[in-house]
This record gives sequence, C-alpha cells and structure tokens, in this order.
Amino acid sequence: MKRIAAFLLLAALSVMCSMPVQGQQTSTAENMHRARQGAKRQQKVSKKLAKKQRKAMKKSQKAQQKAYRHTG
Repeated sequence: MKRIAAFLLLAALSVMCSMPVQGQQTSTAENMHRARQGAKRQQKVSKKLAKKQRKAMKKSQKAQQKAYRHTG
C-alpha cells in the first residue's frame, strides 16, 4: 500500500513539474512577440521624431535665408 501511495505521489509530482515548463515556453514566445512589437513601436516613434526634427530644421533654414535676404 505504501509503495502504491509513493508511486502515485511521484507520478503526480512529475506531472506537476512538467506543466510549468510548457507554460514557460509559451511565456517565452509571448515575451519575444511583445519585444518585437515594442521594438517596432520604438522604431516608429523614432522615425516620427526624426521627421519632425527635419521639418523644424528646414523651417529654421528658410527663416534664416529670409532674414539674410532682408539684411543683405
């Protein structure tokens, strides 16, 4: 009787230990997906900011040229 109880306990523990491994694999895949999404979002924000900066520089250069024409 004790041997059967020990065997059942061992079987239950092995099943319980195998379950988190599967959960971690799913979690890892999920984390990779979220990381890719975050990188994509960051790249989009970075491009948008660079575009804004280029636009501001162009506007500033135009203003400088206009001011130079007025004084020169």
